Amino acid sequence: MTKADAAHRYAIYFAPRPESPWWQAGSQWLGRCALTQQALAQATVPGMHADVFYRLTASPRRYGWHATLKAPFVLAEGVDRKQLSDAVRRLAHSLSPFDLPILRVSQLDDFLALVPATASPAIDAVARACVTDLHDLAAPLSPAELQRRRAAGLTPAQEALLSRWGYPFVLDAFRLHLSLTGSMDGVEPAQVQTIHDAARQWFGPLPPCRFDSLALFGEPAPGADFVLLEHAEFGA
Repeated sequence: MTKADAAHRYAIYFAPRPESPWWQAGSQWLGRCALTQQALAQATVPGMHADVFYRLTASPRRYGWHATLKAPFVLAEGVDRKQLSDAVRRLAHSLSPFDLPILRVSQLDDFLALVPATASPAIDAVARACVTDLHDLAAPLSPAELQRRRAAGLTPAQEALLSRWGYPFVLDAFRLHLSLTGSMDGVEPAQVQTIHDAARQWFGPLPPCRFDSLALFGEPAPGADFVLLEHAEFGA
């Protein structure tokens, strides 16, 4: 997929700049760079076979190293990639850069992720703006996609968010996270702890992570790996 090609779906993510240690460390953890679309030598988890770790990171590897701000969507009828890019850049220009709070390894539902150790109104404001300001550029979810989302079991509040915004984990239900694994359901607790400890050692020495851009990702075709298309820099 070239940067000029239209994609099946797009997404707005937080992704560290490709030249940053956070991008390099996260991409190597997953074993893939979403910018170059190349496989990387994956991080080593002491005490775990490489094939097992590769399998447990398969889901986040497809999406690339990121935190979701606006979940993957199909463009609305009459909207093209340029219009989307222009809108993302306008939104980014209205925002101010900041450092993320310290990121810690945490278990969310059945997977491991990096999450901010403290609340951040700045993060929440950016995520809210991505959902509300860009909503009209996205097509409504198909009945099949709605059914897939609902199959996970949603609360009434999440159902309302899904119906209004096309995703159940936005606004007050949003929590920034960078996924480290896919589902760990059925994995022995000792193995979960092994990955948890390895992630702490892998990411712990990194400097503060800067949030200074919106990342536009694309899914070239249904089920394909997501590609980092561009970063829209914050303006202030």
